[in-house]
Amino acid sequence: MKVLLVDDSGTMRTIQKRCLSKLGIEDVTEAEDGVQALEIFQASTFDIVLSDWNMPNMDGLQLLKEIRQRNKDIPVIMITTEAERARVVTAIQAGVSDYLVKPFTPDSLKSKLERWVTSNA
Repeated sequence: MKVLLVDDSGTMRTIQKRCLSKLGIEDVTEAEDGVQALEIFQASTFDIVLSDWNMPNMDGLQLLKEIRQRNKDIPVIMITTEAERARVVTAIQAGVSDYLVKPFTPDSLKSKLERWVTSNA
């Protein structure tokens, strides 16, 4: 499984990579904001995108919209500290596949990944 991990916090990316590693997922490409993530996304292929919501330069919602213009099918899971209903609805309207609320456990991440990515290759 090839993952694009987008978060402006290096610490959060490290924690999330550890979670992914515990699930046996080592093919992880990191980006520190939506602008960098979009460049990486356009240059490679991924099985899933895990994106923070609040980031400088381009936030997760704008990144989601940009990804959806290029690829309607790739699962995008938004990771946020805010589970405000209005924001979740906005993300769903923009085409988000799912969302995780920080802090999350490896098990909750695993269940989301299993739901959206059929093969664990």
